[in-house]
Amino acid sequence: MPNPFGGMGNIGNMGNIMKQAQKMMDQAKKAEEELAGARVEGSSGGGMVKVMATGTGEVLEVIIDPEVVDPQDVEMLQDLVVTAVREAIEKATALRADRMKDLTGGLSIPGLF
Repeated sequence: MPNPFGGMGNIGNMGNIMKQAQKMMDQAKKAEEELAGARVEGSSGGGMVKVMATGTGEVLEVIIDPEVVDPQDVEMLQDLVVTAVREAIEKATALRADRMKDLTGGLSIPGLF
């Protein structure tokens, strides 16, 4: 029985879906490369500890102001470093989510990033 809507029916639609999926994957790859080149900064202690990371969450640098280094209170410095790292990763995650939202038009597609 011929397709009343003409064309190749579901086969043609599947081809379009595959093309769109490939385009989205190409855009996701490009976005991932851009995120790897993006930089975010987390800080704590009023900027006494700073952490630089990529948009993918890779920590690149930890900067500690010498004034915050107190051999009698190493625990405080450790807490400041952890806080700064967490902030940098949160910013990277937010940046990634924004890029993903732009890429998918707000749709959540598990596994794309």
